[in-house]
Amino acid sequence: MRRYAEATARSLCLGLLTLVDMVLAIVTVLMIVLSFGIGVVFLFPPSVRVLRWRTGLARRLSGRWLGREIGPSYLPPPPPVRPQPDGWYRHDRQLYKTPRWPEWNNRWKWMFGDPATWRDLFWLVLSPLTGAVLLLPAVTVGYGVIVVGQWHPAALLLGPAAVAAVAAAPRLLHFYGWWNELLLGPTAKSLLARRIHTLNQARMETAGSQAAELRRIERDLHDGAQARLVAIGMTLGAVEALVDTDPTAARALLAKAREASSTALTELRGLVRGIHPPVLAERGLGDAVRALALDSPLEVKVTVDLKTRPESPVESAAYFSISELLTNAARHGGADRVWIDISSQGKTLRVTVTDDGSGGADPARGSGLRGIERRLAAFDGVLAISSPPGGPTTVTIDLPHALVWEENFDTTAQMPKWKWAIVVLGYGIGWLPLFPQGIVTAVMKIIDQEEKSWFYILYLPEPVQWPMIIFNIALGLVLYSAAVLLPIQHSRNRWMAGMNPVCLKLDR
Repeated sequence: MRRYAEATARSLCLGLLTLVDMVLAIVTVLMIVLSFGIGVVFLFPPSVRVLRWRTGLARRLSGRWLGREIGPSYLPPPPPVRPQPDGWYRHDRQLYKTPRWPEWNNRWKWMFGDPATWRDLFWLVLSPLTGAVLLLPAVTVGYGVIVVGQWHPAALLLGPAAVAAVAAAPRLLHFYGWWNELLLGPTAKSLLARRIHTLNQARMETAGSQAAELRRIERDLHDGAQARLVAIGMTLGAVEALVDTDPTAARALLAKAREASSTALTELRGLVRGIHPPVLAERGLGDAVRALALDSPLEVKVTVDLKTRPESPVESAAYFSISELLTNAARHGGADRVWIDISSQGKTLRVTVTDDGSGGADPARGSGLRGIERRLAAFDGVLAISSPPGGPTTVTIDLPHALVWEENFDTTAQMPKWKWAIVVLGYGIGWLPLFPQGIVTAVMKIIDQEEKSWFYILYLPEPVQWPMIIFNIALGLVLYSAAVLLPIQHSRNRWMAGMNPVCLKLDR
C-alpha cells in the first residue's frame, strides 16, 4: 500500500511540475522565435541555459524517484579560445582584442548545432501532455472524494476508477521514466563525441607525461651513468700514462675504474627498471609488485586475485602507480605497514593501497598523485583517495575495460513479440478512445448536443463525464505513443549496442 501511495504522491508532484513547464515552454519558444525572427540572437543562449537547467532537473528526478539514471546527452563544449602570437583572438575572419566575443560565438554555435538542444525543447513542449497523464491518479482520487462527500450516485463508479488509477500510478511513473530516457538520454553520437573528447584530452596529458618521462631519463643519464663513463675514460687515459712509469698508481686507478663501472652498471639497471622492469614483462603485474614490495623499506603485504593478465600498457601504468604510492607512504606518510590488493571487478582492474601513515594526502598539494592521475587518464582510470588527518590512507585505482575478453553483441535482434502486440494494439484501437470517445465527445459536450448517438460517455452521470473524456483522450495518446515509440526505442538500443567500447575497439 505504501508503494502505491508514494507512486501517487510522486506522480502528483511531477504532474504539477509539468504545469510550470507549460509556462516555461511558452517563454522559451517565444525567446527562440525572437532570436531567429527579428534577430535578437542574444536571447538564444539564456533560453538554452534555462532549458538545460530544466532537463537537468528532470534527469536528477528520474534517477532519484523513477530509478532511471539518465546521463547528459550534450556534445562536448568548445575548447577555450587561445590568442595568436600577436595577442589577438581570431574567430573566422575577424580579430578581437579579448576572448569574450569569440567564446560567445563558439558557445552560440555549440548550443544551436547540438541536436540535444532541440530534443530538450521537444520534451519541454510535450511535458504538459505527459503531466496530464501523471495527474490522472491524484485527480481521480480527489474527484472521487468530493463526489463521495456529496453522496452522489456516481461514487459507485468513481470508487473502482480511483482504485484502478492508484494501482496504475507505478506504471505511469515507469512510462514517464521511459519517456524521459528516450528524449533526454544520451545518443550513440553524443557518447561517441564525448568519448573522442575524453581520448583527446587523455592523449594530450599522456604526451605531456611521456615528454616529462623522456626528460627525466635524459637527465638521469646525463647526471649519472654518462658522467661516470666519462670519468672512467679519463681514468683509463691516466692509466695508460702511468702504466710504464708507476705501475702501482696505475693499478690503483684501474681499481677505481672498476668500481666506477660497477656503479654505472647499477645505475643503468635501475634506470632500465624505471622504464619497464624485466620482471613485469616476464612474470606479470602480481610478481612485479611482490618484487617491488621486497625492495621497499616498509612491511608490505600483497594480495593478487586476477583471472586474466592485463595488457602490457595497463600493467605498466598500474605498476608505476603502485610504486609511486609506496614511495609516498615511506617518504611523506611516515607509514610502517602497507597493504596492496590487486583484484578484478568484472572487466575492471582494481588496485587498493592502504597504509597506516599520518594521512592528509591531497592531489592538489603534490605532483606525485597528479602524475598518477595523468598516467591513469590514458586508460580512463579513476584515482580515489581517502586520507583523513591521522590516517590511514586508502588509495583505490580503477582501470575500466583493462581485463578484456571477446563479447558478441547481437545488433540484429528482432523486437519481441509482446512489443509487436502493443504496437498492433496501439495502432488498431488507439483511435477509438482518442477521437470518437474522447475529442469528438468533448466537442459534443461543449456545444451541448442533445443527440447522444453512440457516444457512451454522454449516457453516464454528469459528474463522471468529463473525467471519463479526459481518461479516454489520455488512453488514446498513451496507446499511440507506445505504438510509435517502441520501435524507435528498439532501433536506438541496437545502435547503442553497436557503439559499445568493444565493438569500437576503444578499450584496446
